[in-house]
Amino acid sequence: MCLASIFGLFIGLILGLTGAGGGILAVPALVLGLGWTMTQAAPVALMAVGASAAVGAIDGLRKGLVRYRAALLMAVLGGAGTPLGLYVAHRLPQTLLMSLFSLVLVLVAIRMHRQSRGAVGAGAEHDWERKNCMLDPGTGRLRWTLRCSLTLATVGACCGLLTGLLGVGGGFLLVPAFRQLTDIRLHGIVATSLMVIALVSAMAIFGALRAGIVIPATGVAFIGASVLGMVAGRLWAPHVPARGLQEGFAGLCVAVAGYLLWKVWG
Repeated sequence: MCLASIFGLFIGLILGLTGAGGGILAVPALVLGLGWTMTQAAPVALMAVGASAAVGAIDGLRKGLVRYRAALLMAVLGGAGTPLGLYVAHRLPQTLLMSLFSLVLVLVAIRMHRQSRGAVGAGAEHDWERKNCMLDPGTGRLRWTLRCSLTLATVGACCGLLTGLLGVGGGFLLVPAFRQLTDIRLHGIVATSLMVIALVSAMAIFGALRAGIVIPATGVAFIGASVLGMVAGRLWAPHVPARGLQEGFAGLCVAVAGYLLWKVWG
């Protein structure tokens, strides 16, 4: 239980420092650190990520940063995609699931590395003509066009599918999608993404519990520690250089992906 708490604290800390996306390491922490299978780890990882994201989302709501209408739309579609992901996950072999997870980790690492070099989002703040969702300069709210609604719905559904399939929160998908497809500022993007993660994770957890999934005591310790880590990470984040954090996170993702693949196929 002590080891589970240490891993949970570490995952929560990364989630708090990166804003969204760090929760993707929750499943590897449980699989590699505690020896669980992917299907055992996914519900506990979702609870940890969802609870931690809820802490960040509440803070974002308090500061008025969350685009709650967009978050609710994406969460509803995400909730619809999650059961399909769960259905597929329980019918795929563990080797394939872990290989898919490793691929996602590598993609996240590449994105983080490019972002640290300024390749991701460079000039995005001024390239508004290509954005699918635009803010109204007068009200500061999103313009709810058909194009915007379909864009957010599609992203939400993809997030839900990955949540059910791999037990990840989806922040690694939401943040870059928001940056590419909307002109919402970064603080609003992170806060809105955390709310989507919290809501989609909650729906996935509810489905898993209804299916008879039982959370062991070590899982409860992991979840509680991750929430504490999230709080600490958000307090510490303003004092950590963004580029070093992104490079370090990218390197960690590659290392974990390599170890997962070695364990599966080695």
